[in-house]
Amino acid sequence: MPGRISNSYAFMGSKKPLIGKTIPDMFDEIAEKYPDNDAIVSIHQGLRYTYRELQEEVNRAAKGFLGLGLKKGDRLAVWATNIAEWIICQFATAKVGIIIVNINPAYRTHELEHALKQSETMALFLIDRFKTSNYVDIFYQVAPEAIESKPGKISCESLPYLKTAVLIRGDKQPGMYTWEEVLKMGEEIHDDVLREHQEDLDFDDPINIQYTSGTTGFPKGVVLTHHNILNNGYFIGECMKFTDQDRLCIPVPFYHCFGMILSNMACMTHGATMVLPAEYFDPVSTLSAVEKERCTALHGVPTMFIAELEHPDFEKFDLSSLRTGIMAGSPCPTEYMRKVCTLMNMKEVVITYGQTEASPGITMSSTDDSLERRVSTVGKPMPHTEVKIVDPKTGKISPQGETGEICARGYPIMRCYYNNPEATNKAIDKEGWLHTGDLGILDDEDYCKITGRLKDMVIRGGENIYPREIEEFLYTHPEVSEVQVIGVPDARFGEELMAWIKLKENQTLTADDVKLFCEGKIAHFKIPKYIKFVDDFPMTVTGKIQKYKMREQSIKELGLGEVAKVDTA
Repeated sequence: MPGRISNSYAFMGSKKPLIGKTIPDMFDEIAEKYPDNDAIVSIHQGLRYTYRELQEEVNRAAKGFLGLGLKKGDRLAVWATNIAEWIICQFATAKVGIIIVNINPAYRTHELEHALKQSETMALFLIDRFKTSNYVDIFYQVAPEAIESKPGKISCESLPYLKTAVLIRGDKQPGMYTWEEVLKMGEEIHDDVLREHQEDLDFDDPINIQYTSGTTGFPKGVVLTHHNILNNGYFIGECMKFTDQDRLCIPVPFYHCFGMILSNMACMTHGATMVLPAEYFDPVSTLSAVEKERCTALHGVPTMFIAELEHPDFEKFDLSSLRTGIMAGSPCPTEYMRKVCTLMNMKEVVITYGQTEASPGITMSSTDDSLERRVSTVGKPMPHTEVKIVDPKTGKISPQGETGEICARGYPIMRCYYNNPEATNKAIDKEGWLHTGDLGILDDEDYCKITGRLKDMVIRGGENIYPREIEEFLYTHPEVSEVQVIGVPDARFGEELMAWIKLKENQTLTADDVKLFCEGKIAHFKIPKYIKFVDDFPMTVTGKIQKYKMREQSIKELGLGEVAKVDTA
């Protein structure tokens, strides 16, 4: 009798139990255990904090937030680059149960207003500027009433919940507190009051809202709890064999779950050091930080590692201290994974697969896995996490080795999309399975390989972009009749955006006109690199757009055939 074919289901148990604590309780425990360990080294700011010193700063900030009148469950948004204050806000909000809202530094007026309004944010903490972006000016465009308001008394028609804006750095601005003023407010709050707020917390309390683009045209707010974030960060660190002796170089952004959880939380839960090389990714700053601080680990999306490896000064840097790290965020070209292992001395580098809705890690390779496993798969399910592959049409579990939609269940799955029950119910079924929208297979040893995407999401350099959002924005152009956005292969970023545009009758536009229309309104990485003007679109007999045919045609016309063949893990 032939053997029965196994189902595509895997559960990864662990000898180490889930942590049943809140983030601040774990943070205080680590600060007491490793008080003199470096917690943060912000090279570009010239700042160093031991865990004892960071604990003092976190407590000062937490009391300052209470001084602003914020309380458990209120939303505080942070719109900043990678600075030490971002991490302080991350742990200080957790201290008193305030929900931190991550705002992408690339956001402009259109996206900023949506995120603040949809999350019902009460307080926005922002930096003054970075490079050519003036965050203060952008904020005033969204909330012009703030200019005439007293700090803490903002009354804005478009943002009815927003009352407070705090400038983390820069000269004092109308209607805003400064970071120092907030810390000063905290001096009026007794330590016992802070302790009472912390003791009132439960590890199942929501503590974070992260925005991830959605097919509805606007980003959706993923609600994560202490339990989600703390445990995912901890087991990420465990998979890299982190200890209090590790020093992680973090060039990935904090607003993203990669920086905030896979990096910051993995370090905190192990007493390891968070090294900030620069405000934003720069290959030389990253390589220099690894050498100067003797970092043992480095994180990045594939484009970051490629930029480091291909920099003309790469060989001048001493990377001998490196041991491990994570390459994640988008498909990883196998040739570069091999180079990272050898040329960068990261012999124990691993790949993590997941999404914000899963806090974010779902699967992860191990430092003990063979190089072949680490370049050809995204590893096994993370500890205490279930994974199954289902037929997208029937919802039935697929036989082992067959392609289907990747689903995950367990502690990392989000609470919900904030104020969006319809989208929540589409993402998480009644049995608690998160439907990722990604296609993959599970082999007979429970290793997972990504084979494609059920949805038409584009991943550009680690940024998840949903074409529907770009399409709906381009539809606001008065001369555009129809628009379809797709992803096409790109040697540097993995994928780039391309817009097929049908103009209204007797209208003329150039590609430059379209890009100029986008500038300042949507993030730079959402502006299509390629623009194609068409009279119609490939369709099925029932009138549905065939985006795969658009992609095939575009690859041919743009001469991207060789790029499309690049092997990825």
